[in-house]
Amino acid sequence: MDLDLDTVPMGRTGLEVSEIAFGTWRFGRETAAGNLEISRERGHDLLDTYEAAGGRFIDTANVYGGGVSEEWIGEWMEERNRDEFVIASKIFGSTREDDPNAGGLNRKHVRNQIDVMLDRLGTDYLDVLYIHRWDESTAARELMRTLNSLVEDGKVHYLGASTGRPNGWRIARANEIARQHGWVPFTVTQPRYSLVNREIEAEYMELCRERDIGIAPWSPLAQGFLTGKYERDADMPDDSTASDSDRWEENYLTETNFDVLDEVRDVAEEVGATEAQVALAYQLHHADVTAPIVGARTTDQLEENLRAATVSLSDEQFERLEASKADPYADI
Repeated sequence: MDLDLDTVPMGRTGLEVSEIAFGTWRFGRETAAGNLEISRERGHDLLDTYEAAGGRFIDTANVYGGGVSEEWIGEWMEERNRDEFVIASKIFGSTREDDPNAGGLNRKHVRNQIDVMLDRLGTDYLDVLYIHRWDESTAARELMRTLNSLVEDGKVHYLGASTGRPNGWRIARANEIARQHGWVPFTVTQPRYSLVNREIEAEYMELCRERDIGIAPWSPLAQGFLTGKYERDADMPDDSTASDSDRWEENYLTETNFDVLDEVRDVAEEVGATEAQVALAYQLHHADVTAPIVGARTTDQLEENLRAATVSLSDEQFERLEASKADPYADI
């Protein structure tokens, strides 16, 4: 692939990561109909494509595919130099039914799972360990103490927080506790962010900016809405993979969002790119975004997404995209 992704700093950690991260949440995932979204072979093909484009920032989680995502990445890494890649994984979800301690962020679960995750990945360390969600049952001090011990043990290099809703105050509280005790803080976050999901632009993004915390957003294409394959008053396309379709349609197929998509299409025509590439290029040009996380079901889709790195937006085009949603904080 005739593309060589640049690297960008992850906050003030000193770590350089690929400007686009590759997400593997579809690896080994079964659809509601029982079909496998991405097989081991295709997963390895996708990783090959990402590597060929200069990609070195791979994102997974201990529950993706019931653990097979980590396993397949580990198998793929066997023929490569581990130190050349930045691997991030996440922890929270339940790993054993009917066991209340086999999930969440309690110390027992975290310390047990880190060893399981490293074994699957075939590595001695994770570059980034995210908490996949916040755990109301585990005190922030207990959590940060446990995570700090993983860094001290050499099993984790950096800590991150992946979230479904804006909760900058939780990050601020946890990092203040870490500061008071001389523990390692969260240095990167993984929130939902796209041109139609803008809720983090309020206090969350400002916090990350002020504290030099990296932002690696998930769902930068708004679960496929910003790929341009959806039209007003049209049936869902046959190849749609939108999950929980009724809720998805309610959240995404709105007039406000289609207004955003219209602007994306206009800019795409101006720069000779696809809608998906423009939506990703917006994040690549955003001063507060470190590296958006992209996924794909095919190598062609992945190549299209990665070529967003070649798209140049003028200041005027960036501002038009930024202003395209009438109320960017409507989802808060």
